[in-house]
Amino acid sequence: MDAAELRTFAIENGLFRCIQCGKCAASCPMGFKTILNPRKLVYETLVAGELDPQAHQELWDCTTCFSCSVRCPKEVEPGNMVVQLRALLVEDGRIPGTLSTALRSIFERGNPLVMPARDRGAWAAELDVKHLDEGAEVFLYVGCSPSYDMRGQKVAQAMVKVFRAAEVDFGILAEDERCCGSEVRRLGEQGEDSLFEALTEDWEEEMEDYRYGQMVTISPHCHDAFSHHYPMNGHSVKHYTQYLAQLIEEDKLTFFTKKERRVTYHDPCYLGKQNGVFDEPRAVLKALPGLKLVEMDRCREKSLCCEGGGGRMWVEDPVPETKLAAWRVEEAMGVGAEVIATACPFCMQTLEDAIRTAGLQEEIQVLDVVELAAEAL
Repeated sequence: MDAAELRTFAIENGLFRCIQCGKCAASCPMGFKTILNPRKLVYETLVAGELDPQAHQELWDCTTCFSCSVRCPKEVEPGNMVVQLRALLVEDGRIPGTLSTALRSIFERGNPLVMPARDRGAWAAELDVKHLDEGAEVFLYVGCSPSYDMRGQKVAQAMVKVFRAAEVDFGILAEDERCCGSEVRRLGEQGEDSLFEALTEDWEEEMEDYRYGQMVTISPHCHDAFSHHYPMNGHSVKHYTQYLAQLIEEDKLTFFTKKERRVTYHDPCYLGKQNGVFDEPRAVLKALPGLKLVEMDRCREKSLCCEGGGGRMWVEDPVPETKLAAWRVEEAMGVGAEVIATACPFCMQTLEDAIRTAGLQEEIQVLDVVELAAEAL
């Protein structure tokens, strides 16, 4: 970028408020294992007067957890800056191969997993879940991982069980559902004529024909995308933990099966740090008979990122044992937890991978909050 472009970029991203305190760099979880440094990127933009995104391949190391933005005392948005810099790389076609494959699959098949669109609703084939074209009080947006990943499908099936126990009138889009594009946007594919813009435009056109009241998502990433970046035309969006907490409070969802277990809750970045949903998942867990909730030191706003966001799910790590999820598992075991509960498909996958890599399957497991709820019915 030349000087004029740098100035425009700095103004648009609020970088002139930066006081170079270094809190963004200190809070970046990836700074412990890569050379990613938000403060340095800001410095090169404002002080050095030059910045070549092509020379900063560490931009792909960012998990978009936005700890840097949350902890900035001057309300600078270093996380958004990284996404904007990624956009420049995407425009140049400079994107890692695995990420390129995921983006191409979303464009061609509606999901990043290179799976057929027609199979998206196969997880519910034997559950007799109605299609949203019949109309419903609740539109359950399932998402890509819970639709296709065998482990994630168990979470979607648990959601059906809990909804039916609470007599919720809900429907799904099945094969008509498409990726929300949350990671597409955070990879830099945003703006005019981008893949993310195409996804939102297709969504607005498609949803005109459906009648529903409340939208509920399984993934925090989908919740974030629909809440902030989609034309929802008056429809509200809730993450499922928010909706379940509401049902519990209204005495529409009650649990009777007691199971003694020591559980710690891992706050997903896109649910907690970025959307302020901390209490509702804990309210659901506390309502389960026999469950003892124990907190890790790094919880709520201080929660350690699992390293699954920002497209990191589709990047091969040459040293998997250094993943942030491995450190997270150690923290959970440090408080004596038998179960790590989470409410995000990405967190579930990275944490389970970390447990398998360390050979700890007999000592600790990962369960989604809704799976714990389904077991307690």
